[in-house]
Amino acid sequence: MDKVIHIEDFSPALFWDIDRTKLDFERNKRFIIERTLTHGTLADWFLLKGFYGKDVIKTESMQIRYLDKLTLSFCAAYFNESIENFRCYILKQSNATHWDY
Repeated sequence: MDKVIHIEDFSPALFWDIDRTKLDFERNKRFIIERTLTHGTLADWFLLKGFYGKDVIKTESMQIRYLDKLTLSFCAAYFNESIENFRCYILKQSNATHWDY
């Protein structure tokens, strides 16, 4: 029997700045996945995987505009993808940064 997952099952810190009750698992899936990947606990990760599955998380994470280096490296290794295939990596390369002296 599958357990029904609610947004309240995730760590409260993930959605501290918004009204959690207004999140929809389908409409807001990229946002939920991004927050869980970047700020979630291991328990949040297992909840996310149990609800969306590996394929959906992979597809959505590859379209996220920003992931920190650690999260990007984790996703690339976990999904067996090159970091160059992630949108956040491509966007980072196209944004000029200050010179490093």
